[in-house]
This record gives sequence, C-alpha cells and structure tokens, in this order.
Amino acid sequence: MRNPLNDKVVNIKPSGIRKFFDIVTEMKDAISLGVGEPDFDTPWHIREEGIYSLERGKTTYTSNAGLKELRIEICNYLERRFGLVYEPNHETIVTVGGSEAIDIALRAMLDPGDEVLIPQPCYVSYEPCTVLADGVPVIIDLKAENQFRLTKQELLDAITEKTKVLIMAFPNNPTGAIMEQKDLEEIAGVIIEKDLFVISDEIYAELTYGYHHVSIASLPGMRERTIVINGFSKAYAMTGWRLGYATGPKEIISQMTKIHQFAIMCAPSTSQYAAIEAMKNGDADVAEMVESYNGRRRFVVNSLHEMGLECFEPYGAFYVFPSIRQFNMSADEFATRLLQEEKLAIVPGTAFGACGEGHLRISYAYSIENLKVALERLEHFVTKLRNE
Repeated sequence: MRNPLNDKVVNIKPSGIRKFFDIVTEMKDAISLGVGEPDFDTPWHIREEGIYSLERGKTTYTSNAGLKELRIEICNYLERRFGLVYEPNHETIVTVGGSEAIDIALRAMLDPGDEVLIPQPCYVSYEPCTVLADGVPVIIDLKAENQFRLTKQELLDAITEKTKVLIMAFPNNPTGAIMEQKDLEEIAGVIIEKDLFVISDEIYAELTYGYHHVSIASLPGMRERTIVINGFSKAYAMTGWRLGYATGPKEIISQMTKIHQFAIMCAPSTSQYAAIEAMKNGDADVAEMVESYNGRRRFVVNSLHEMGLECFEPYGAFYVFPSIRQFNMSADEFATRLLQEEKLAIVPGTAFGACGEGHLRISYAYSIENLKVALERLEHFVTKLRNE
C-alpha cells in the first residue's frame, strides 16, 4: 500500500509544551507551571453575554469575517488602546484564536520558497505554520544580553533576496521580552528599505508592566506592510472560547478571509457575542488581572534570584525564562528530572527553538499559593543539584 501520509507533515515535530503537560495530567500531586493559560475565570459579565446569546437562540453561522458589531468593536479597541485605525468591513477578520490568524496569514502571503524570518525563542506555531505554507523558516537567535529584543543588525544579517515576511512576537512568549518604540523604529526602517512584510503577533499587548505596548503597525510606512494579530485568550482569560482576529491591508485580509471561508466558515457565534461585551466593557477586568500578574512576576523573579538562578526581568506576557547553564545539563534533562523527582512541570527552553537551550520557561499565570509551592520544589531540586 502506498504511504498515506504527507512527508512535510510527518517531519514536523510535536509541540514540546504538550509533552510535559500530558505527563502531568497522569501524575498524582504534580504541579504544572508549563501552560500559558490565565488562572482567572472569564469575567462574569462576558460569560453572561455568551449565555444570553444562547438563550436568545443566537447559534447560527455568522459572516465569514465575523459579526460586524464585533469587527467594529475590535477596530474601536485598537484605535483607543494603540492608535491603530482599521476599517471593519475589509481590513478585519475574526478567527478561531490567534493561532488560526497566524496560519492563514502565512498561507495567504507566501509562495513556495519564500523565506520567513522567525526570531527565537518564540511561540511554537510559527515555524511549522511556515513549513505548512510552503515557506522557508529562517531563524534569528535572540540573545539574553540584548534582553531578547530583535536588533537591527540581527535582522539585516538574516535578510536574503528570498526574504518576504518577518514574524514579530512582542511581548514575547517565552521570554517576556518587549520592544520599545525606539527598537521598533530601527526594525521598521529595515523593513521598508528591504520591501518586506510583518506579521505582528500582539496577543500579549495588554500584559505589560511599567510600559505601554507600541504596535509596529502604528509607525510611519508600516500599516500597509503589517498584519496585526491579536485575540481574547490572554487579556480576557478566554482561552477556551477560541477567538482571535487579524487586521491589515484589505488585499491581504481578503485572501485570508477566503482561506478561512473554505477551511473554517466562521468563528463560534457564542464566543463572538461574548467578545463584543469584552471589547466594550472589559478594560477594568484587564487592568485588575495585569495588576495581579505584576505582583506574581515580581515574586517569581525575586524567588529565582534568591535561589541563585540568573533570570532576565520580563516586562510583558506572563513568563520568566531563567538560565540553568550553571548545572551543565540540557534543558530537557533538567525539566525531565524536575518532573520525575519533584513533581513539578516546567517547559524546557528548547521547546521554543534551539537557542532556548540552557533556559526554562516558567509561567506565572497561576495563583501565588501555587507559585509558592512550586518554587519551593524548584529550590529543593536546585539545592540537590548543587550538592551532587
């Protein structure tokens, strides 16, 4: 019998995050700091709107691009919060999470052989989605000494005649790094000079500490070159609602909508009605959650320093990315032993790219109580390693 499988798909490695998460679900008394999921419930007024939509029988298909009212609120939100101006009818699409938006943006923009620049460490989907879209991933290794920010020189060194798209993901998962306006201006200058495009994943835009997020699309000359991707999972604690969106030039959004039309049809209607409420009245909820995350961030970073682990201070998202190079073992070995010996799941940095070797990703999207117990287990393990 002939091989029923596609070689391109077979050669893609499974997510390194899920490997540890799946083990934890089978391990009694285990604690996981591995999944990037808020521990808050979706705010009640948002859930209530979803429930109300069901009670009213609002369970039919919506427009392929999403409910018009939601698209209008998305555009209002982006202008209010980040100074981005988009038209809801032709420059906005509602997707099944930000992940779908990444996928269809790449498929809409790439021809076979086009190169996509992917700064790593980064979210696990960018590289496989590039491959699935017949693009060629070109990895840029971000450095701790640069606070894991993308520099102008690193970008220039990676560009070739085949380069078409740069994926920007700031605030960053897994490092918590941000890009300030001065950093983005240098990158934007190169993008314009080299005639490239940007897919800017801004899913953590609201989760910043002592800094207001700046979108690269807001800079002169960048709106027409940028697809902005965002969603509701992180800021509004709506991971299971599976809702995201993309905004950008209408010629790109129209092709993304075509793919979405044939592959998905439309995002879930219940989630869309709830999201309208989130956009209209959710600012206070976001601010409250950000304040809590900031307290957890300070607690975790301080605890890691006290146990002698070098850790870059994150200013966005809800992750820290400490170094474990002092122990002379791979990140995978460290994480595996930590899980086996202390029943604590933390994701090895290599799950986010080879340059994540020597680091771990710890999520602080958990209660202080859980974080205290988890960090006690980590400290016990670190002390044991130093005494071996």
